[in-house]
Amino acid sequence: MKQFIFFFILFLSVNSPISAQSDTIPYGILKNMPVFYEQLKQQLTYPEAWGNSSIKDFKQWKTNARNIVMECMQNLPPAPGKYNMTLVATEQRNGYEARKIRFNVSDWYSIPAYLLVPAGKGPFPAIVMLHDHGAHFSIGKEKMIRPFGVSPEVLTDAGDWVIRCYDGEYIGDYFAQNGYVVLAIDALFWGERGRKEGTNYEVQQALASNFLQMGASWGAFINIDDVRSAEFLASLPMVDKERVGCLGFSMGAYRSWMLAALTDCIKASASVCWMNTTEYLMSLTNNQNKGGSAYSMLIPTLRRYLDYPHTASIACPKPTLFFNGSKDKLFPVDGVKDAYQTMRAVWKSQDAEDKLVTKIWEEKHFFNKYMQRETLEFFNKWFLTSPLERERK
Repeated sequence: MKQFIFFFILFLSVNSPISAQSDTIPYGILKNMPVFYEQLKQQLTYPEAWGNSSIKDFKQWKTNARNIVMECMQNLPPAPGKYNMTLVATEQRNGYEARKIRFNVSDWYSIPAYLLVPAGKGPFPAIVMLHDHGAHFSIGKEKMIRPFGVSPEVLTDAGDWVIRCYDGEYIGDYFAQNGYVVLAIDALFWGERGRKEGTNYEVQQALASNFLQMGASWGAFINIDDVRSAEFLASLPMVDKERVGCLGFSMGAYRSWMLAALTDCIKASASVCWMNTTEYLMSLTNNQNKGGSAYSMLIPTLRRYLDYPHTASIACPKPTLFFNGSKDKLFPVDGVKDAYQTMRAVWKSQDAEDKLVTKIWEEKHFFNKYMQRETLEFFNKWFLTSPLERERK
């Protein structure tokens, strides 16, 4: 009888469902986060932020903070010895020419791009247009500039996306019509820089993992490609190198303020629908904690030193614009307000409050035509008017 009871108890223990332990044993993961994620966040004191750093000279702080970001971005590809730009095709448009080009963004690789050049005599102001993520990888630069010489599928894809995110407007063409040279590239993984097999959401993590295992990061490669592209744009004979800016929406906005922080060849920047703090983004409900897309905007270990608004503040005192939406589910509005407050304090400390624009629109994650018009007016203020005219305004 005792032997029967022993084997019966053994049978029950082997066949009991594992999930039964949930009533007595706590799990270590909660909605993609470690259960101790709040304690992890409390350790993030951002010791290298302006005001926290032991460096009190702002120029020295900028240099040091930028060096920290660049160190966290290593291992990076070498800069190109020569750009070796080639012209692939052209199309005349209303007041400007659209060009398909290819140029070396590194000694390791060249990339395709669209370049829009206004009619008339330069040098002209110029904008690097930085496309979004959107978990939509079949197009990149075509989200910003109307494509030509492509398949009907790409034309339809781009047209649908512009309606979905940009109120039916190709932002790059809008700026070219208003006198700006415009450059747009594909970030690595988008458009012509994707995979032969096609790209999808899940592959992001594999790509990012492979970068990390080789001592590098996918996000850093995207950022450094943007830097080299801005430097390329500033080198063109029709461009006034003192009037080069950058503009992006969503992931493009993140790329925009990162670009302004990383290089002095960018003189002004605008970022639409991407600014917040780690405190609000690293939560149980935010999209950031799902992995995938976050890898394209991840610089390993940087949060040990600087949060998002601290990093963006390296661009101070450049003219800088931030728009966010009060109905944007990706970026909690309280986090937006905290980030704006942090950046305003930095620009104020350098007597540059008039150069920082922060605005929260009654809008979702969307770049509408009213926002576009105000963004163009922002760049016109700093690039198309003289200092005396700006004082009068």
